[in-house]
Amino acid sequence: MNLAKSKKNKTIPEIAIARINATFNNTIVTITTKEGNAISWASGGTVGMKGSRKSTPFAAQMAAEKAGKAAYDLGVRKVEVYVRGPGEGREPAIRSLQTVGLEITLIKDVTPIPHNGCRPPKKRRV
Repeated sequence: MNLAKSKKNKTIPEIAIARINATFNNTIVTITTKEGNAISWASGGTVGMKGSRKSTPFAAQMAAEKAGKAAYDLGVRKVEVYVRGPGEGREPAIRSLQTVGLEITLIKDVTPIPHNGCRPPKKRRV
């Protein structure tokens, strides 16, 4: 799970990028270097949630704490946050990155928006 531990020689930069992928079913938090090499990552499933509980804000909070703490222990102090997707775990993940002790320098929404590409799923009739 933690790539930096296996590569002892690699130096971890003080400034990193936190990518939060919040889908309807799960939230994945990956902390990478500026070049895109993963430092640490966590998701709703890796923190012990299964099924529909992975999509909860609490699961996103725990995942961000786990990934953030691992990166903080390796020497990361500042992060730029890129959020992607419409999931519930967007804000809790950002908040818990702050509580770990990481200083957030930028928050950017990079959700892909179609220019009338694929047809969306049909509306649910409940």
